Amino acid sequence: MKNRRGKTRVVLCTIFFAAAFTGLGFRLYLLHFHLEAPYQQTIRGSQQINEEVAARRGRILDRRGNLFALDLARKHVCADPAYILGHGAVDSVATRLAGVLGTDAAEIAEKLDRPKRRYVRLRKYVSSETAESVTALELPGVFLEEAYRRHYPKGPLMAHVVGFANTLNDGCAGVELAMDRYLKGTPGRRVGERDGSGREIYSRRVLEQPPESGADVYLTLDQQIQYIAERAVQKAFTRHRAAGAWAVVQRVRTGEILAMASAPSYDPNRYGDARPEWRRNRAVEFVYEPGSTMKAVTVASALDAGAVRTDEIIDCEAGRWYYGGRSLSEYHGHAYGPLTVADVLKKSSNIGAAKIALRLGEEPLERYFRSFGFGEKPGTELPAEEGGLFAPAERWSKISITRLAMGHEIGVTALQMLNAVCTIANDGRRLRPSVIKRVTRGGEDVVLENRREPLDRAVSPRVAHQMRAMMARVTGEGGTAPQAAIEGFEVAGKTGTAQKIGPDGRYLRSRTVASFVGFVPADRPEIGIIVVVDDPEDGGTGGRVAAPAFAEIGEETLRFLGIPADGTEEFYTAEGF
Repeated sequence: MKNRRGKTRVVLCTIFFAAAFTGLGFRLYLLHFHLEAPYQQTIRGSQQINEEVAARRGRILDRRGNLFALDLARKHVCADPAYILGHGAVDSVATRLAGVLGTDAAEIAEKLDRPKRRYVRLRKYVSSETAESVTALELPGVFLEEAYRRHYPKGPLMAHVVGFANTLNDGCAGVELAMDRYLKGTPGRRVGERDGSGREIYSRRVLEQPPESGADVYLTLDQQIQYIAERAVQKAFTRHRAAGAWAVVQRVRTGEILAMASAPSYDPNRYGDARPEWRRNRAVEFVYEPGSTMKAVTVASALDAGAVRTDEIIDCEAGRWYYGGRSLSEYHGHAYGPLTVADVLKKSSNIGAAKIALRLGEEPLERYFRSFGFGEKPGTELPAEEGGLFAPAERWSKISITRLAMGHEIGVTALQMLNAVCTIANDGRRLRPSVIKRVTRGGEDVVLENRREPLDRAVSPRVAHQMRAMMARVTGEGGTAPQAAIEGFEVAGKTGTAQKIGPDGRYLRSRTVASFVGFVPADRPEIGIIVVVDDPEDGGTGGRVAAPAFAEIGEETLRFLGIPADGTEEFYTAEGF
């Protein structure tokens, strides 16, 4: 009886296991060959690769080929949480990855504890060394993605011009934004399959469309001149405890910008840490009343129209003059009597400039100011440049013409003011300023090349020559800017000290914008420079606050470019200076 029962149990067990294995085999058969369409699609979808391959963004370089922005190859560490959870490997993967990535294992485990997710990034932009270490671990469900990270090797140098790009490869400021369509490459595409652990099966790759890198952008700026300008601007900003300071260096005969510096500054590698005002390119975005620097434009306009002569006497009324029911006085209480037109410019007489403007008239003054570029954007490639504030003559009050003559009731940017003075230096012909020299693809194919672009003729060459001689007297003995003088060179320029406007609309005596703009050498101009210092705490004038920075930038730039001193045999660098 017992033997019969034992045999029965054996037969029943055999039948049970046979049935179980038969059912399992049938189920596997169905899974492989007759799986329902929705389940097939789910599995195939999780195994398929159809991804965009990131394109390398183009580089930004200065005129001599020094790198200011480039993409560095990096990797993203990614994982398939559903796969790792399904294999009970969360703790093991998190612990081993934490040692390589230098992070907390619990943090990684938390990201992996997502059973419905098939993709998660555990760490972005790891170095090639870290990526190799991750690969060596051979962790199930962990894989790497190609990526590029924008890098600015010079840090803050030229930051306001270069700008920055975000992690989505979009230009957000400066040249990065302005030339985004050239810098941004064309992504590639990869189609294939991955195994159960998330790794690609290379033998099953069906499409490999390589990405096309972006074009390289060469700037007109020069690394060395930029460094000179930034150092001088930072010094003025710190010394005078100012709200801001900035400078621009422009090549007179071509309009090319050689330097554009602004303080305070920031590091584009950490643009998110910078305050918005630090990222502001004040040279093209900050609109201010220029003050007496505008007198150079007023006098040039009147001379060109034949309204005055350089030796004509202007009565400056001993320092106080009434017109249109309002009084006008000289800065710092100067009491000038009769002055020639040339001396009005040298002494920076408010009353003299106002009377010269009246000789010219409202409509001609507006027309000349606009021919110098005021009231419109300068036209550089920079995205945030301002056009200033300049109302048409029909909206002027009776006294407006007398205030415009001395740089009030008009808003300008530093680049506008510099380009106007460079127009005088360039025989009266205004050029479009530019920060882009050329755009190339593949190292040789020139996509875009900027050339000298003449705009308006503001004044005649004869008047421009007269103005150069008169502006050179400003930096000489008895002028308002002896501190702008450069040994061995005659410097032509003009000071500006404009009082800032308070919340009540009145001018504040103790708060100013101090500036100096000029060009050198005076008789054969090569470079134009403007320095602006906003709200110096000591309330200094343009001749005391901005002129020394002008001289520092000018002296070192002339030496660097190999421009010969006055009275010496001329020679030129390879770039034609």
